[in-house]
Amino acid sequence: MLVTLLALSAAMSAYVAVAQTQTPTLGELAKKEQERRKGQKTPAKVYTKKDLPPSPPAAPPSGGSSATTTPADETKQAEKKPAEDEKDEAWWKNRINQAREEQRRNEMFAEALQTRINSLSTDFVNRDDPFQRAKIGEDRDKAIAELARVKGDIDRAKKQIEDIEEEARKAGVPPGWLR
Repeated sequence: MLVTLLALSAAMSAYVAVAQTQTPTLGELAKKEQERRKGQKTPAKVYTKKDLPPSPPAAPPSGGSSATTTPADETKQAEKKPAEDEKDEAWWKNRINQAREEQRRNEMFAEALQTRINSLSTDFVNRDDPFQRAKIGEDRDKAIAELARVKGDIDRAKKQIEDIEEEARKAGVPPGWLR
């Protein structure tokens, strides 16, 4: 009986050691992310209408009246211009990048939660004290519930990115603006 208990104890210790070496720590994940960011190339300069010099005003047609635009035309142009300026390349890039950053943060948080759940599961198995086991079990259940919530947030962020891409497609935005 004693030999069986010792063998079981040694097997559990080996399992814990293997489980701890297989899951990366939060520090290791941060180092990986930092290395990934260093490896990214900076995007090429994209020229917009704002970068171009203003064009000279068009010459009025010959033989016509001196007033070529009506007040109604000027109001239409004034109404159009702010809408175009609001949704320029920078606006679209900012919008899609915010959605992608939110998704990335949630994915990293989900990885950290999964690591915590794995650690709590290991601690739960290795505890003999019923009070400690109950406390660890509660913590693990809370982490599992939080992981489910975060996975829902990830799904919503993916849907938001798809919606932004579809809206941009319908608005005739060049695909390069969303990269």
